[in-house]
Amino acid sequence: MADSSTDKDTDSLTLACPHCAAVNRVAQHRLAQGRCGKCKQALFTGAPIELNAANFHALVNRGDLPVVVDFWAAWCGPCKAMAPVFAQLAGELEPRIRFAKLDTEAEQALAGRFNIRSIPTLAVFRGGKEVARQAGVMQGPQLKQWLAPHLL
Repeated sequence: MADSSTDKDTDSLTLACPHCAAVNRVAQHRLAQGRCGKCKQALFTGAPIELNAANFHALVNRGDLPVVVDFWAAWCGPCKAMAPVFAQLAGELEPRIRFAKLDTEAEQALAGRFNIRSIPTLAVFRGGKEVARQAGVMQGPQLKQWLAPHLL
């Protein structure tokens, strides 16, 4: 006889709240409606999350959901050009993947840790491990195609 708690565990994902970084367990079929058990805010906003040294570990390393991180800087023209495309896809593809942005000027230590040498650079993380990387600007269809193998 199958244990129903095991079935529930395989149908749920662990992910951190973008507002308070509390770790939540949510059934996959309820991800879009999920709310944080601690702060009660929505787990998905349809917009990229701003990453920093304080929330990076929780949002990228402590969840089961793939996370695509845009390493960017405010002075970078190509980064500015790609920002609306990245934001639009966040609205389309969440909750199948989480979208996040990391300002490499404000978070130089994190950018150095991931050996970011050119911007924009996109990296996909799964279970805290980098599984894909792409440098340079991508348009919507190209970015969507690149992300397709990483979607839940």
